[in-house]
Amino acid sequence: MSPAISALPPELEALRTDVLELSSTGPDLDREHGRHVVARLLEALGGGAVRAAERVDGRWAAVPWVKQGILLAFRVGETRTFEAAPPIPNPSFGGSAFVFADRDTLPLRATDGPGEGVRIVPGGSSVRAGAHLARGVVIMPPAYVNVGAFVDQGAMIDSHALVGSCAQVGKRVHLSAGAQLGGVLEPVGLRPVVIEDDVMVGANCGVFEGTLVGRRAVLATGVQLTASTAVYDLVRESVLRAGPDEPLTIPEGAVVVPGARPASGDFAARRGLQLYTPVIVKYRDESTDAATALEGALR
Repeated sequence: MSPAISALPPELEALRTDVLELSSTGPDLDREHGRHVVARLLEALGGGAVRAAERVDGRWAAVPWVKQGILLAFRVGETRTFEAAPPIPNPSFGGSAFVFADRDTLPLRATDGPGEGVRIVPGGSSVRAGAHLARGVVIMPPAYVNVGAFVDQGAMIDSHALVGSCAQVGKRVHLSAGAQLGGVLEPVGLRPVVIEDDVMVGANCGVFEGTLVGRRAVLATGVQLTASTAVYDLVRESVLRAGPDEPLTIPEGAVVVPGARPASGDFAARRGLQLYTPVIVKYRDESTDAATALEGALR
Protein backbone atom coordinates (compact mmCIF):
# COMPACT_ATOMS: atom_id res chain seq x y z
CA MET A 1 0.00 0.00 0.00
CA SER A 2 1.35 3.42 -0.99
CA PRO A 3 1.78 6.02 1.76
CA ALA A 4 -0.45 9.07 1.83
CA ILE A 5 1.02 11.97 -0.14
CA SER A 6 1.64 15.15 1.82
CA ALA A 7 -0.99 17.91 1.90
CA LEU A 8 -0.72 20.83 -0.52
CA PRO A 9 -1.07 24.58 0.05
CA PRO A 10 -4.23 26.11 -1.49
CA GLU A 11 -2.65 27.30 -4.74
CA LEU A 12 -1.17 23.88 -5.45
CA GLU A 13 -4.36 22.12 -4.42
CA ALA A 14 -6.14 24.26 -7.02
CA LEU A 15 -3.52 23.21 -9.58
CA ARG A 16 -4.03 19.54 -8.69
CA THR A 17 -7.80 19.95 -9.12
CA ASP A 18 -7.34 21.53 -12.54
CA VAL A 19 -4.98 18.76 -13.67
CA LEU A 20 -7.36 16.01 -12.55
CA GLU A 21 -10.38 17.66 -14.19
CA LEU A 22 -8.61 18.24 -17.49
CA SER A 23 -7.08 14.76 -17.52
CA SER A 24 -10.54 13.22 -17.24
CA THR A 25 -12.02 15.39 -20.00
CA GLY A 26 -12.68 13.81 -23.39
CA PRO A 27 -12.32 15.25 -26.91
CA ASP A 28 -13.93 18.55 -25.91
CA LEU A 29 -10.92 19.44 -23.76
CA ASP A 30 -10.23 23.19 -23.58
CA ARG A 31 -6.70 23.13 -24.99
CA GLU A 32 -5.87 26.74 -24.15
CA HIS A 33 -6.89 26.25 -20.53
CA GLY A 34 -4.93 23.01 -20.54
CA ARG A 35 -1.81 24.79 -21.79
CA HIS A 36 -2.11 27.35 -18.99
CA VAL A 37 -2.46 24.60 -16.38
CA VAL A 38 0.54 22.72 -17.81
CA ALA A 39 2.65 25.90 -17.66
CA ARG A 40 1.73 26.32 -13.97
CA LEU A 41 2.63 22.70 -13.27
CA LEU A 42 6.01 22.90 -15.01
CA GLU A 43 6.82 26.06 -13.08
CA ALA A 44 5.95 24.32 -9.80
CA LEU A 45 8.04 21.28 -10.74
CA GLY A 46 11.00 23.40 -11.82
CA GLY A 47 10.89 25.33 -8.55
CA GLY A 48 10.62 22.18 -6.46
CA ALA A 49 7.18 23.09 -5.07
CA VAL A 50 5.80 19.75 -6.25
CA ARG A 51 7.51 16.49 -7.14
CA ALA A 52 6.65 13.43 -9.20
CA ALA A 53 7.57 11.22 -6.23
CA GLU A 54 7.70 11.85 -2.50
CA ARG A 55 8.95 10.07 0.58
CA VAL A 56 6.17 9.84 3.15
CA ASP A 57 6.33 7.79 6.35
CA GLY A 58 9.69 6.40 5.26
CA ARG A 59 8.52 5.10 1.87
CA TRP A 60 8.81 6.53 -1.61
CA ALA A 61 5.72 6.68 -3.80
CA ALA A 62 4.69 8.29 -7.09
CA VAL A 63 2.50 11.39 -7.03
CA PRO A 64 -0.03 10.37 -9.70
CA TRP A 65 -1.63 13.76 -10.34
CA VAL A 66 1.77 15.29 -11.15
CA LYS A 67 2.47 12.57 -13.71
CA GLN A 68 -1.01 13.06 -15.14
CA GLY A 69 -0.20 16.73 -15.57
CA ILE A 70 2.98 15.91 -17.47
CA LEU A 71 1.03 13.60 -19.76
CA LEU A 72 -1.47 16.43 -20.25
CA ALA A 73 1.38 18.53 -21.66
CA PHE A 74 1.75 16.08 -24.54
CA ARG A 75 -2.00 16.07 -25.13
CA VAL A 76 -2.55 19.85 -25.31
CA GLY A 77 0.75 20.72 -26.99
CA GLU A 78 1.55 21.00 -30.67
CA THR A 79 4.61 19.57 -32.35
CA ARG A 80 6.65 22.42 -33.76
CA THR A 81 10.14 22.86 -35.09
CA PHE A 82 12.66 25.10 -33.39
CA GLU A 83 16.32 25.86 -33.83
CA ALA A 84 19.26 25.56 -31.51
CA ALA A 85 20.71 28.85 -30.36
CA PRO A 86 22.84 30.39 -31.62
CA PRO A 87 21.87 29.24 -35.14
CA ILE A 88 24.60 28.03 -37.46
CA PRO A 89 23.97 28.98 -41.13
CA ASN A 90 23.20 25.90 -43.19
CA PRO A 91 20.65 26.17 -46.03
CA SER A 92 20.12 22.40 -46.08
CA PHE A 93 18.57 22.60 -42.61
CA GLY A 94 16.39 25.67 -42.96
CA GLY A 95 19.12 28.05 -41.90
CA SER A 96 20.41 26.16 -38.87
CA ALA A 97 22.61 23.11 -38.43
CA PHE A 98 20.39 21.92 -35.56
CA VAL A 99 16.62 21.76 -36.05
CA PHE A 100 14.40 20.01 -33.52
CA ALA A 101 10.73 19.10 -33.32
CA ASP A 102 8.88 18.64 -30.03
CA ARG A 103 5.73 19.56 -28.14
CA ASP A 104 5.71 23.31 -27.65
CA THR A 105 4.34 22.81 -24.12
CA LEU A 106 7.62 21.12 -23.11
CA PRO A 107 10.42 23.53 -24.01
CA LEU A 108 13.91 23.53 -22.59
CA ARG A 109 14.18 24.79 -19.03
CA ALA A 110 15.01 28.47 -18.57
CA THR A 111 17.96 28.33 -16.17
CA ASP A 112 19.66 31.24 -14.44
CA GLY A 113 22.99 29.62 -13.56
CA PRO A 114 24.43 32.32 -11.27
CA GLY A 115 21.05 33.10 -9.72
CA GLU A 116 20.17 29.45 -9.06
CA GLY A 117 23.69 28.40 -8.14
CA VAL A 118 23.74 25.85 -10.98
CA ARG A 119 26.50 25.07 -13.49
CA ILE A 120 25.61 23.72 -16.92
CA VAL A 121 28.94 23.38 -18.69
CA PRO A 122 28.84 24.15 -22.45
CA GLY A 123 28.79 21.27 -24.87
CA GLY A 124 25.34 20.00 -25.75
CA SER A 125 23.43 19.25 -22.53
CA SER A 126 19.66 19.70 -22.35
CA VAL A 127 17.39 20.19 -19.38
CA ARG A 128 13.69 20.04 -20.11
CA ALA A 129 11.12 22.36 -18.54
CA GLY A 130 9.60 20.84 -15.40
CA ALA A 131 12.93 19.50 -14.12
CA HIS A 132 14.20 20.77 -10.77
CA LEU A 133 17.87 21.67 -10.33
CA ALA A 134 18.83 22.58 -6.76
CA ARG A 135 21.76 24.80 -5.77
CA GLY A 136 25.19 23.35 -6.39
CA VAL A 137 24.12 21.03 -9.21
CA VAL A 138 26.75 20.57 -11.92
CA ILE A 139 25.91 19.17 -15.37
CA MET A 140 28.78 18.11 -17.62
CA PRO A 141 28.28 17.88 -21.39
CA PRO A 142 26.54 16.22 -23.00
CA ALA A 143 23.87 15.17 -20.52
CA TYR A 144 20.06 15.12 -20.48
CA VAL A 145 17.60 15.80 -17.66
CA ASN A 146 13.98 15.06 -18.57
CA VAL A 147 10.69 16.57 -17.45
CA GLY A 148 9.61 15.82 -13.88
CA ALA A 149 13.10 14.91 -12.71
CA PHE A 150 14.32 16.25 -9.37
CA VAL A 151 18.07 16.78 -8.89
CA ASP A 152 18.95 17.82 -5.35
CA GLN A 153 21.72 19.99 -3.91
CA GLY A 154 25.32 19.35 -4.88
CA ALA A 155 24.59 16.53 -7.31
CA MET A 156 26.85 16.07 -10.34
CA ILE A 157 25.45 14.81 -13.64
CA ASP A 158 28.45 13.71 -15.65
CA SER A 159 29.01 13.43 -19.41
CA HIS A 160 26.56 11.26 -21.39
CA ALA A 161 24.43 10.70 -18.28
CA LEU A 162 20.62 10.57 -18.44
CA VAL A 163 18.16 11.53 -15.73
CA GLY A 164 14.91 10.10 -17.07
CA SER A 165 11.43 11.56 -16.68
CA CYS A 166 10.37 11.88 -13.03
CA ALA A 167 13.59 10.26 -11.70
CA GLN A 168 14.59 11.51 -8.24
CA VAL A 169 18.26 12.26 -7.50
CA GLY A 170 19.34 13.07 -3.94
CA LYS A 171 21.87 15.44 -2.44
CA ARG A 172 25.56 15.06 -3.36
CA VAL A 173 24.88 12.18 -5.77
CA HIS A 174 27.40 11.62 -8.55
CA LEU A 175 26.05 10.14 -11.77
CA SER A 176 29.26 9.16 -13.52
CA ALA A 177 29.83 9.25 -17.27
CA GLY A 178 27.29 7.25 -19.24
CA ALA A 179 25.05 6.47 -16.25
CA GLN A 180 21.38 6.03 -17.13
CA LEU A 181 18.39 6.54 -14.83
CA GLY A 182 15.25 5.26 -16.50
CA GLY A 183 12.18 7.44 -16.77
CA VAL A 184 8.51 6.59 -16.34
CA LEU A 185 5.28 8.48 -16.97
CA GLU A 186 2.77 5.63 -17.36
CA PRO A 187 1.15 4.10 -15.46
CA VAL A 188 0.85 7.21 -13.32
CA GLY A 189 0.94 5.24 -10.07
CA LEU A 190 4.28 3.61 -10.88
CA ARG A 191 7.14 4.94 -8.78
CA PRO A 192 10.09 6.34 -10.72
CA VAL A 193 13.75 5.56 -10.12
CA VAL A 194 14.97 7.02 -6.82
CA ILE A 195 18.64 7.65 -5.98
CA GLU A 196 18.96 8.78 -2.37
CA ASP A 197 21.53 11.14 -0.83
CA ASP A 198 25.30 10.59 -1.14
CA VAL A 199 25.07 7.73 -3.64
CA MET A 200 27.90 7.10 -6.09
CA VAL A 201 26.66 5.76 -9.44
CA GLY A 202 29.60 4.48 -11.48
CA ALA A 203 30.22 4.91 -15.18
CA ASN A 204 27.86 3.12 -17.59
CA CYS A 205 25.52 2.01 -14.82
CA GLY A 206 21.83 1.60 -15.58
CA VAL A 207 19.08 1.97 -12.98
CA PHE A 208 15.59 1.30 -14.31
CA GLU A 209 11.96 0.37 -13.55
CA GLY A 210 11.49 2.15 -10.24
CA THR A 211 14.59 0.79 -8.53
CA LEU A 212 15.47 2.51 -5.25
CA VAL A 213 19.15 2.98 -4.38
CA GLY A 214 19.50 3.73 -0.68
CA ARG A 215 21.59 6.57 0.70
CA ARG A 216 25.41 6.26 0.63
CA ALA A 217 25.28 3.19 -1.62
CA VAL A 218 27.97 2.73 -4.27
CA LEU A 219 27.27 1.20 -7.69
CA ALA A 220 30.49 0.13 -9.38
CA THR A 221 31.07 0.69 -13.07
CA GLY A 222 28.68 -1.26 -15.27
CA VAL A 223 26.11 -2.33 -12.68
CA GLN A 224 22.63 -2.78 -14.20
CA LEU A 225 19.51 -2.81 -12.02
CA THR A 226 15.96 -3.55 -13.23
CA ALA A 227 12.73 -4.92 -11.80
CA SER A 228 13.77 -8.44 -12.85
CA THR A 229 17.32 -8.24 -11.47
CA ALA A 230 18.30 -10.47 -8.55
CA VAL A 231 20.99 -8.91 -6.36
CA TYR A 232 23.11 -11.27 -4.25
CA ASP A 233 24.19 -9.90 -0.88
CA LEU A 234 27.36 -11.74 0.15
CA VAL A 235 27.53 -9.88 3.46
CA ARG A 236 24.03 -10.68 4.72
CA GLU A 237 23.71 -13.91 2.72
CA SER A 238 20.44 -12.98 1.09
CA VAL A 239 18.98 -12.35 -2.37
CA LEU A 240 17.23 -9.05 -3.10
CA ARG A 241 14.40 -8.96 -5.64
CA ALA A 242 11.52 -6.71 -6.56
CA GLY A 243 8.14 -7.76 -5.20
CA PRO A 244 4.63 -7.43 -6.67
CA ASP A 245 4.16 -4.00 -5.08
CA GLU A 246 7.75 -3.16 -4.16
CA PRO A 247 10.49 -2.28 -6.66
CA LEU A 248 14.03 -3.54 -6.23
CA THR A 249 15.72 -1.76 -3.30
CA ILE A 250 19.48 -1.49 -2.77
CA PRO A 251 20.15 -1.08 0.99
CA GLU A 252 21.81 1.97 2.46
CA GLY A 253 25.60 1.89 2.23
CA ALA A 254 25.72 -1.20 0.01
CA VAL A 255 28.67 -1.52 -2.37
CA VAL A 256 27.43 -3.26 -5.52
CA VAL A 257 29.69 -4.70 -8.22
CA PRO A 258 28.95 -6.64 -11.42
CA GLY A 259 29.10 -10.39 -10.88
CA ALA A 260 28.05 -13.68 -12.42
CA ARG A 261 26.26 -16.86 -11.38
CA PRO A 262 26.03 -20.24 -13.13
CA ALA A 263 23.24 -20.58 -15.66
CA SER A 264 20.83 -23.41 -14.88
CA GLY A 265 20.57 -26.67 -16.83
CA ASP A 266 22.92 -29.37 -18.06
CA PHE A 267 23.60 -27.57 -21.35
CA ALA A 268 24.80 -24.47 -19.53
CA ALA A 269 26.79 -26.51 -17.03
CA ARG A 270 28.64 -28.41 -19.76
CA ARG A 271 29.65 -25.16 -21.41
CA GLY A 272 30.40 -23.22 -18.24
CA LEU A 273 27.84 -20.54 -19.06
CA GLN A 274 27.29 -17.73 -16.57
CA LEU A 275 24.56 -15.11 -16.14
CA TYR A 276 25.16 -11.53 -15.14
CA THR A 277 24.14 -10.59 -11.61
CA PRO A 278 24.97 -7.64 -9.34
CA VAL A 279 26.64 -8.59 -6.06
CA ILE A 280 26.85 -6.67 -2.78
CA VAL A 281 30.40 -7.29 -1.65
CA LYS A 282 30.53 -4.99 1.38
CA TYR A 283 28.84 -2.09 3.12
CA ARG A 284 30.32 1.37 2.96
CA ASP A 285 33.03 2.12 5.51
CA GLU A 286 35.85 4.64 5.99
CA SER A 287 37.96 3.21 3.18
CA THR A 288 35.05 3.49 0.75
CA ASP A 289 34.47 7.07 1.80
CA ALA A 290 38.12 7.84 1.03
CA ALA A 291 37.77 6.27 -2.41
CA THR A 292 34.88 8.59 -3.24
CA ALA A 293 36.30 11.72 -1.63
CA LEU A 294 37.18 13.19 -5.04
CA GLU A 295 33.56 14.31 -5.22
CA GLY A 296 34.28 17.40 -3.14
CA ALA A 297 37.16 18.46 -5.39
CA LEU A 298 35.09 18.04 -8.56
CA ARG A 299 32.41 20.34 -7.20
